[in-house]
Amino acid sequence: MLLSALAAVALTAGGSNCDAAEKTSWKFSFGDSQPPANYQPVSTAKLYNARDGFGFEPGANVTNAPRTGEEVFHDRFVTSDRPFYFSVALPEGNYKVTVTLGGPEPGSTNTVKSELRRLMLEKIVTTPGKFETRTFVVNLRQPRIRDDDRVHLKDREKTSEIWNWDEKLTLEFNGMQPSLSTLEIEPAENIPTVYLLGDSTVCDQPKEPWNSWGQMLPRFFSPAVAIANHAESGETLKSSLGAKRLDKVLSTMKPGDYLFIQFGHNDMKDRATNALEVYKMNLRQFVTGAKAKGGIPVLITSMERKNGVDHDTLGEYPAAVREVAKDENVALIDLHAMSRTLYNALGRNLDRAFQDGTHHNNYGSYELAKCIVEGIKSDKLGLAKFLADDYQQFDPAHPDPVDSFVMPASPGPAGIRPLGD
Repeated sequence: MLLSALAAVALTAGGSNCDAAEKTSWKFSFGDSQPPANYQPVSTAKLYNARDGFGFEPGANVTNAPRTGEEVFHDRFVTSDRPFYFSVALPEGNYKVTVTLGGPEPGSTNTVKSELRRLMLEKIVTTPGKFETRTFVVNLRQPRIRDDDRVHLKDREKTSEIWNWDEKLTLEFNGMQPSLSTLEIEPAENIPTVYLLGDSTVCDQPKEPWNSWGQMLPRFFSPAVAIANHAESGETLKSSLGAKRLDKVLSTMKPGDYLFIQFGHNDMKDRATNALEVYKMNLRQFVTGAKAKGGIPVLITSMERKNGVDHDTLGEYPAAVREVAKDENVALIDLHAMSRTLYNALGRNLDRAFQDGTHHNNYGSYELAKCIVEGIKSDKLGLAKFLADDYQQFDPAHPDPVDSFVMPASPGPAGIRPLGD
């Protein structure tokens, strides 16, 4: 009775939110002037609510900046002197997102992230009065697997600021004077999805200054592929199976999709006498599950810890991954070996790639994501043809200069520290 009464109140107050929740295509025009035909206007004061299914997240300090000139279609936009978020209610799936950025004096530099700080676009520069249009693909997921079966989320995954498992797509617009004119969203069908399963060195870390290579990977791919990061902090192969994270991935996997698997940092702490054999058995279960769905499993050896430049901190686990990859005849990306090359090349700058002894910051994870891309190329995976047009060959022995690396920090206080070490 109480639920029925609440539903009736919701309808009386402004209608059901079902239409917004089920809608999969949107066209938004930002600013307070008249929008183009077939575009939903978004004023500077429009905050997200579930009934409408779109709006800025609280804290957005955007201003209206209309203009006139030769580009009449983009005669309206919003801009800000600080980062801002915009959210849209959408069902689970892959979505093609097209943004038109730019407009104001003296120009803008735009970095776009999605959900929990997944890097989508990096440093898109616009000159005054000009606009740049870019497209990328975002994967959305929800905990439900089937019927009453759900992923067993950790408490840290359930907070209101953790946008990886909620009902909406959230975009972060960051950089110098980020400016947004139009936003278009539509389902991205019939494209391969790259699923990631792993631990805190792979997952979407929710807060600065922590970061992982899985968050940086989308930036290096074109809109012809989706990256779905299902990794989570503190996980082992065993706990990931128990939490039904593999079940969740397999429930949406289609033939031709990929499953990238990187575990080891937490698994190696298991003191059972048969721990390594159980690890290999579980790893084979991940491989078998992906193959059964027509997917392409890719095994990844864990990167070294900061103090692993000269001695191995991961025991026999990297060798176990190599062994299973060989036995199962699946692709292997040897991030363990590449990370050592990278760390040695950084030399006295090694500390500037880490946030602690295990976890990386934006720079460190950016470099490791490039190592993953080089592994994709070396293995001649079909994914290599979907790399971003501006991707340039990377050699871990010659990392990007740390002094010139700039990644705008996402808003909010520091934390949450990753689980595991």
